[in-house]
Amino acid sequence: MAAGGGRNAPLCGGERGSRAPQHDGMRRDGGGEPCWSRSECRVWTAMLLLGTCLLYCARVTVPICAVALSAHFGWDKKQSGVVLSSFFWGYCLTQVIGGHISDQIGGEKVLLLSASAWGFLTFITPLLTQITSAHLVFMTSSRFLMGLLQGVYFPSLASLLSQRVQESERAFTYSTVGTGSQFGTLVIGAAGSLLLDWYGWESVFYFSGLLTLLWVYCTCKYLLTEKDLVIPIDYLVRGILISRQSKVPWKQLFKKAPIWAVIIAQLCTASTFFTLLSWLPTFFKETFPESKGWVFNVVPWLVAIPTSLFSGFLSDHLINQGYKTITVRKFMQVIGSGVSSIFALCLGQTSSFCKAIVFASASVGLQTFNHSGISVNVQDLAPSCAGLLFGKESSGLCWDRQGLECVVCVYLAGYLMETTGSWISVFNLVAAVNSIGLCAFLVFGEAQRVDVDSAYIDL
Repeated sequence: MAAGGGRNAPLCGGERGSRAPQHDGMRRDGGGEPCWSRSECRVWTAMLLLGTCLLYCARVTVPICAVALSAHFGWDKKQSGVVLSSFFWGYCLTQVIGGHISDQIGGEKVLLLSASAWGFLTFITPLLTQITSAHLVFMTSSRFLMGLLQGVYFPSLASLLSQRVQESERAFTYSTVGTGSQFGTLVIGAAGSLLLDWYGWESVFYFSGLLTLLWVYCTCKYLLTEKDLVIPIDYLVRGILISRQSKVPWKQLFKKAPIWAVIIAQLCTASTFFTLLSWLPTFFKETFPESKGWVFNVVPWLVAIPTSLFSGFLSDHLINQGYKTITVRKFMQVIGSGVSSIFALCLGQTSSFCKAIVFASASVGLQTFNHSGISVNVQDLAPSCAGLLFGKESSGLCWDRQGLECVVCVYLAGYLMETTGSWISVFNLVAAVNSIGLCAFLVFGEAQRVDVDSAYIDL
């Protein structure tokens, strides 16, 4: 099956109006690309879900092994926080360029290139630690590079889905693919915890890296043709440099309050999600030392899978029933950022393992409603340049904003624990940051397109 799908399929970007001629072989905003057929969409959704799963398998290897790595290398909480937070310095650097190139040459190509690199890096990490004594420097650098490689994934995904999936099905498709983040954390939480107990932390990295490389091979072999796999160098260079030639009215776009609302909300929710993702395993291991890793590393993410699917189904259902798109998006965000924060606060107050599992599961599970809130809102606002705008949104317009926010949140969690010895302040931080993003989106969020200004010219 070719990546482009059936050529007789309706054009996904048909409603976007006429387009200027495009360079041969170059991707544009989707205006000339057909939507996937229903069967193709199912296959690609399944493969992208698996890809997102493996993305998080690789991403969560260090949080899962944090306690073991700290004991093995003699790190304290501050040093662990440095390693955990270094991922986000790299992660934000490639958001914009990843989305931009995806809009030009195709998101599937960018996804596969990055997955090949991060899969290989994950697999060889244990081997490289044996040839260096500067383990803190190496692991920090490794996580930074991992962030660079994975930063292109979600902007590329946004670009690909906006080009190939019909608008009425995007929320469910995106939320379905998004469940891969929970499913991946579930898989590495279960298998990784067992591998960690049986064979040591090195086996967790081997397991995750090998599966990623296998996924890349199968996707290339069964979903792409040889022509799809070729990326001429001149196209790639033009994709990188085309921002100098494009006349996308960014000044006009970023004068729009809805754009800033989704940027702030995405920045806040990403920061709090990664804080929980990075520190929950350590929280349970230290607060309930007799508990089993496969329980607290599995149950919250097991709950998150059906809630993510349900949020996408509910969102599309409500819109099809006639509810305003922005009303639905804001409702989903209230649950994803507001209600989930309440359970995060409860998590810091309980001394019962069973209640802690319930609160953690509710907080993580309800956060998946963000997939049908702000994560899809960028496609509502500007489907013609969704990949590039998603990159700018996820990086907070300027690379250092989300990097700083995520680094501060993840590092501050370790700092607070090292200085206060209490987890309550960590969950208070999560709730406070979520509240800022939620308020911005509720007040200024919209779902009307802002990329159809008369000044807009094709990318």
